[in-house]
Amino acid sequence: MLPSTSNRRPERRLFGLLGPAFVAAIAYVDPGNVAANLSAGARYGYTLLWVLVAANVMAVIVQYLSAKLGLVTGKSLPQLLGERLRPAGRRLYWAQAELVAAATDLAEVIGGAIALYILFGVPLVAGGVIVGIVSLLVLLLQGRHQRRFEVVIMAMLFIITVGFVGGLFVSQLDIGAMFAGLVPRFVDTQSVLLAASMLGATVMPHAIYLHSSLSRDRHGHTPEGHAEGRATRIKRLLRATKLDVVLALVVAGGVNIAMLLLAAASLPGIDGTDTIEGAAAAITEHVGPAVGLLFAIGLLVSGLASTSVGAYAGSEIMAGLLHVRVPLIARRIVTIMPALILLGFGIDPTWALVVSQVVLSFGIPFALVPLIAFTGKRELMGEFTNGAALRYVSLAVVLAIVALNLWLLYSTLVLGA
Repeated sequence: MLPSTSNRRPERRLFGLLGPAFVAAIAYVDPGNVAANLSAGARYGYTLLWVLVAANVMAVIVQYLSAKLGLVTGKSLPQLLGERLRPAGRRLYWAQAELVAAATDLAEVIGGAIALYILFGVPLVAGGVIVGIVSLLVLLLQGRHQRRFEVVIMAMLFIITVGFVGGLFVSQLDIGAMFAGLVPRFVDTQSVLLAASMLGATVMPHAIYLHSSLSRDRHGHTPEGHAEGRATRIKRLLRATKLDVVLALVVAGGVNIAMLLLAAASLPGIDGTDTIEGAAAAITEHVGPAVGLLFAIGLLVSGLASTSVGAYAGSEIMAGLLHVRVPLIARRIVTIMPALILLGFGIDPTWALVVSQVVLSFGIPFALVPLIAFTGKRELMGEFTNGAALRYVSLAVVLAIVALNLWLLYSTLVLGA
């Protein structure tokens, strides 16, 4: 008898196959994105728009490869790494992946806490606790009801989109400057830091690890000899996955671009826009109270949704690399502590958000390199092995990310940013 995950009746309508990419896409519109994109737009106008466009193109390729790996092999990226690394290597790899997950959770909890402060005046530490509790409730939907979890996350993504895009309708955009912002360039070392932060907030390592699990768990693995025909079913699922990824990341990419455009059009030269709460106040004052309210609601839902997905990703990373399943409540308590400690000590939350995204940027190659290697192995992927064009494009993505990170290190350490 086939395992339960592979014995499901496949959905007959394409719409029924969509969902996993929208869950992964929440990682692309978390509070870290808000901090990075608002900072970039307020400080440099439209100059770094090209970074978001390039990062979103990269994200489409990366998330498709992750979903493809899970569908074809029936295993997640962390699980495949766990099977191939020695015990010491597994623990080291888990340590860096867990650091990335912690940086992710830091941004998401802090962002949600800031939103509660903006909306209701809730103290930041108390807001962080509330975000942690609500995110746990969202996570409890997952379990055996992944489709229900996906629907809730997709509804949250809709609210986030309305919250962050609404301001564009009352902003005076400079179309010429927007097109000029599509030309790759940096202004100074600080612009490189923000570019790395924007990249880390867009192509997020934990989303790369997670998407393979989401696709596997959603559609199941199709072993040899399946009645429907393994190759036929996988091809159908991969076609649906391409659509799923493109639609989800067009939405997420559009939200990111909207945030930068709003900041570029409405916030340059305004004092206090170097913090999220200051930017929210400036948006309320200069764009309108309704837009400010929408922005704050979008930020709150972004924090709640993204920290739920981040905790899910951390659980999958630990299970795959350490072969350990930690109860969600225990994991939620442990992973929320760094954010609460920083908030309790009065660390500038927006600065913490931007730095957390830079940490994510350095974690991307550790997720991307094995993903490209695995999807290029014929013994793993069979007829679904990446073609030459996809291999070269994927390699170019990795090289571009590594080059940006190395330049960031050079600029910071040698040039003294």
